[in-house]
Parts: sequence; structure tokens; C-alpha cells
Amino acid sequence: MTIGPVQMLVLGFNHPNFQGQIRAELERLRADDMVRVIDFLAVNKAVGGEVTVLKETQLDQAERAELGAVVGALVGVGAGLTAEEGAELGAEAMTADDGDEPLDQDTWDAIAEIPEGTAAALVLLEHRWAIPLRDALASAGGVRLASEFISPLDLVEVGLVAAEEAEALAAREQDAV
Repeated sequence: MTIGPVQMLVLGFNHPNFQGQIRAELERLRADDMVRVIDFLAVNKAVGGEVTVLKETQLDQAERAELGAVVGALVGVGAGLTAEEGAELGAEAMTADDGDEPLDQDTWDAIAEIPEGTAAALVLLEHRWAIPLRDALASAGGVRLASEFISPLDLVEVGLVAAEEAEALAAREQDAV
């Protein structure tokens, strides 16, 4: 299986208003073979402290079995586990059934940092669109030295975005946090 560049996104939602638009956009991107969700973990912390989790993937069962150990190793290392410990947990988690389930507070150390009435999500995305670009760079002897999302406010400085548009985008991001 050829896998594209993989990116981990950690997202916060101060005023969660989930109505299916994120899932719909990820499904559209998957249908267009632009991205694929390898793993998705959303954590909602209700007022009062009750925690629920939604775990999803766009991988089929065979892909889950193949990639589960890799995803677990990536996430496990970030959680202070060895790659082997993370791989073992990841393989088990990726082949388990998806869906809403209670989340044990020990499962994700960052749970304590999520304020009541908010939500957070970890998304492991495979950028399918970037496979030919990555291969072309490699055949030309190139390597990725860094990657970063650029703030809309920074784009104003170089003239790529109008100030009003950047301020509106930044305000939407700030309102969400």
C-alpha cells in the first residue's frame, strides 16, 4: 500500500456546534481521493465533567490491521510510550469497533486540560493528493525540511490575503478557541 504524507492535527472547540459539516467535508475529500482519515478521536467534556469519545477512521478492516500499529506507535510516542507499546495499543484500537463510548480518563492525559463544555479532536490525515508531488521531489533529490500552516494574518503581510478577509478568518478561529 502506498501511503501519502501523514499529518496530525490537534483541534479545539470552545463552543462545540457539531452538525455534521466536518464529517461531510472529510467524506468529500475522501471521495475525491484528496485525503484519508487514518484515525480520528474526538473528546467532548460536558459541563459537570462527563467525558465521551467518538473514534472513527476511513480505513477498511484490512487497512486498519496494516496501519494500526504505525498509528499507535506515532500516537504512543507522543503519549510517552515506547514505539513498541504504542504499536501494540494502536493495533488493538484500530481493529476494534468504532463509535461513541465512554473514555477512561487515563486513556488520554490531555483530558484534564480540556475545560468543561468544550471539545477537542486528534485527526491523523493522509494527504493522498501529495503522493505524486512527494515522489517527484524525491526523484529530484529533494526532501521536506519543514512544514507549517501559515496564519491568515501573516498572509496579509506578504499581500496574499486582504486584511478584512484575514481578520474575519482570525476572528472565527479566535471565537472557536
